[in-house]
Amino acid sequence: MGIVNLTEDSFSDGGKYIAHDDAIKHAKELISHGADIIDLGAESTRPGSDGISAEQQLERLLPIIRKLKQEHPDTIISVDTQDSIVAKEAIEQGASMINDISALRKDENMAKLLASNPDVSVVLMHMQGTPQTMQENPCYEDVLSEVLAFLKERIEHAQSHGISKDRIIIDPGIGFGKNLQHNLTLLANLKAFKKLGVPIMLGASRKRFINYISPAPADRRIAGSLATTLLALDAKLDYIRVHDVFEHHQFIKVLAAVNGG
Repeated sequence: MGIVNLTEDSFSDGGKYIAHDDAIKHAKELISHGADIIDLGAESTRPGSDGISAEQQLERLLPIIRKLKQEHPDTIISVDTQDSIVAKEAIEQGASMINDISALRKDENMAKLLASNPDVSVVLMHMQGTPQTMQENPCYEDVLSEVLAFLKERIEHAQSHGISKDRIIIDPGIGFGKNLQHNLTLLANLKAFKKLGVPIMLGASRKRFINYISPAPADRRIAGSLATTLLALDAKLDYIRVHDVFEHHQFIKVLAAVNGG
């Protein structure tokens, strides 16, 4: 999954792809580099970020979705939003995955919308707090068991609202309401999430925890990001959400060649 941030203030590339032409060009590059899914986000979710209106999100998203579906009809379009109004319009224009960092908690209409669109998948992510508060003082007694319990409950919630289990993907939420040790514990125990019985996505690309281990600006955290991809592959996760598709695709291809497949 290749990331395209249509935002002014995302932590890694905010403002770089705010213009429609730049965003479309970047998405096409990610597809050419091997991305199977393009994840479009019009609202920054970095720590301390403020939200924007559904109208603003749609103004940024819809032209990109239309163009990509026209020119790359086989590419899966994911939309990173917590807003059912945004999700509804995006689905109507061709998005087939909704990446909801609130795990259906922020907008009570999101589950109903997804239940009525049986061909659309949903990513349910763990986050302690909100983007505005999540990094103020994240605290857990047992981060792994608490994240697992949260995701189990969210899967059950989605199913109880008519979303079939085969459409649900989970994300442990690296960097969302976690300190360095929390993130490392989750990364060291990715295989534990397999017991939940649904596909798993890892989104650790360029995250701030890498900087705490080996200080570098966001665009120079590719090597650290590749280390997390190796962990994801070892745990046999299903999706890897990354900024640098070329490097990750090359990394995976070389590993596959060495392993004979």
